[in-house]
Amino acid sequence: MEADRPTIGEYTLTCKLGGGSSSTVWKAEHRTTGKVVALKQIDLLKLTRQLKSCLDCELSFLSSVKHPNIIRLFDVFQAENSIFLVLEFCDGGDLAAYIRDHGRVQECVARKFMKQIGAGLEVLSMHHIIHRDLKPENILLSTMETDPILKIADFGFSRLLNPNDLAETVCGSPFYMAPEILEFKKYDDKVDMWSLGAILFELLNGYPPFRGRTSVQVWEDDQL
Repeated sequence: MEADRPTIGEYTLTCKLGGGSSSTVWKAEHRTTGKVVALKQIDLLKLTRQLKSCLDCELSFLSSVKHPNIIRLFDVFQAENSIFLVLEFCDGGDLAAYIRDHGRVQECVARKFMKQIGAGLEVLSMHHIIHRDLKPENILLSTMETDPILKIADFGFSRLLNPNDLAETVCGSPFYMAPEILEFKKYDDKVDMWSLGAILFELLNGYPPFRGRTSVQVWEDDQL
């Protein structure tokens, strides 16, 4: 019964979708309209200065963009020492689950998926935003049907990077991190293209291009 479910603001939480060290993502329904959304809950007490800067970038970018291959941000509110991002809910899950279920995909499917992710990355480039954590878990599918729309999500490590500037913060997921990040070098928006290439490899083969459980092990495998 709905009365037994926790509520946050105008939303009833239905289940937990995932999360990390400072955030949790919930599936939720609007208590009046019944609209299904994803609520990203960010614990304010766990926000470092760097994560706060990334959150500001995420909110600024998503609130100004409406594109089919970028996750939609509908609203933002604060409650219970947390900031809640009201996001578009994607019924098809993420690309990581898709690969687990389907194994390697046909080239025509990989090409279609790459075009969609590339279209989203083009929007990021136009706004001088680097994502820095592109991976199958952060690519969502609009539906479980045969022709899903892919959407880039989770901009928790994103930042504004103006032309000719370089970033140096080490962040992301080892399997998809560009060599310059793994080597603690300064980098630009090309690191997102490296991640895109790693995703393409995984789509075509059913497994990531590198092995290892840590960034050091992945870097060593990359050198072979």
